[in-house]
Amino acid sequence: AAESSTGTWTTVWTDGLTNLDRYKGRCYDIEPVAGEQNQYIAYVAYPLDLFEEGSVTNLFTSIVGNVFGFKALRAIRLEDLRIPPAYTKTFQGPPHGIQVERDKLNKYGRPLLGCTIKPKLGLSAKNYGRAVYECLRGGLD
Repeated sequence: AAESSTGTWTTVWTDGLTNLDRYKGRCYDIEPVAGEQNQYIAYVAYPLDLFEEGSVTNLFTSIVGNVFGFKALRAIRLEDLRIPPAYTKTFQGPPHGIQVERDKLNKYGRPLLGCTIKPKLGLSAKNYGRAVYECLRGGLD
C-alpha cells in the first residue's frame, strides 16, 4: 500500500512537507489464497485526496503503475477495484459517443479496436510502419 502511495525505502527531506498519513494507502486485510502456498489476497484502501478528480490516468498510474514493477513481489494481479460514487461523479465522460467515432472512421457493425505496437520503443520508422500495416491488413480498424 505504501509503495503505491507515499512510501519510500528511506526517509527523505520532502517527507516533512506534507502530512503523509493523510495520503497513505493502507492494507486493511490480508487473506491466504485457499489451496495455494505463499499466495495472498491483500485489501488496500486509498484516501480520495490522493487522486486528481476526473483523471482515469492518475487513478490507475497511482494504484498500479509503480507496484507492478516492485521487485520484492514475484507476481501480482489486480482482481477488483471499487471506486466510491463520490469520485466517479468527478468524471465527465467522453466528449462524444461511439457513433461519432464510427462516423469519422466509416466503420460500422463490428468492434473498434486499438493496440500498442510492441516493443513500444526501439523499432525503426520502417519497422514500426510494417507492424502497423500488418495490424491493418489483418482487419484491425
